Formats: sequence, C-alpha cells, structure tokens
Amino acid sequence: MSGTTKIGIIICDRYRRCAGGKCLRALKNREGAFSIYTATEVELVGYTSCDGCPGGNIEYAGEEMLKNGVQVIHLATGLVVGYPPCPYIHTFKDFLEKRYDVKVVVGTHPIPKKYLDMHTRLGSWEDSSWKPILAPTMADDATRLDYN
Repeated sequence: MSGTTKIGIIICDRYRRCAGGKCLRALKNREGAFSIYTATEVELVGYTSCDGCPGGNIEYAGEEMLKNGVQVIHLATGLVVGYPPCPYIHTFKDFLEKRYDVKVVVGTHPIPKKYLDMHTRLGSWEDSSWKPILAPTMADDATRLDYN
C-alpha cells in the first residue's frame, strides 16, 4: 500500500436516510468505483447529500470536503440508478472538478442487478454519454446480484 487517499461521498438527496451500507461495503471490499484503490489506504473525510434538485449542497459540500483534505469526491451510485437518473450528474462532476480542482468519480458501489435490468428496459442509459459514467460501477453478474 502506498499512502492514504482521502475521499468524500455525495449521495442523492432522495436517499438521504441511507445508512451507506452498500457504499461502505464496496469501499471495504474495493468493489465498484472503489476498485481504483487497491494500492492505497482510504480515509472517508466527508459524506453528505446533494440537498435535492438542483443540487444546492454541491458547492458547499465540495468546499467542506476540501477543508478536510479530500483528494477524490465520489458521486454515489444512487445518483445513477435512481428513477430517473440524476439529470445534473454531468454538471455536478464538471463543477466540482473545475471549482475545486479535485478528481471526481461517478459511482461508489456496483450497480445492483435489479437496477441494471430496469434501466435497460427503460432505456435510461442508451445515450452514449452514459457509457463512461457507468463504467466504474459495472460488475459481473454475481457481484451485481450480491448488491441487490
């Protein structure tokens, strides 16, 4: 292991009561978007919601996380798998990267199978702009089932 990476997680406000179980399990197991941390320790320095559409807390959350030394901000998988997917996710990513010069990763835990199946049926992610957004949280069938 080489050093420690400080991360923050921003979740969708519709899941504000979420205890973070899937995100924290994925972080511990280095699954989903957290698979990029196989060679480093990780310290969670911030966890909050966007504060609802259109994301009023994004500006303040990024600033607070920076004060805590954040190096990477994860926009939680819930922003991608909710119905409908967050219409502001690209804006959030661009804003945080440009405003705070911080790396932003879309995704935390692997996408559960039930959400992949439904969004496939709905055609939610057919636009090519979703491919790079989904990539960090795609997993094999067994892992997707494990996160159902």
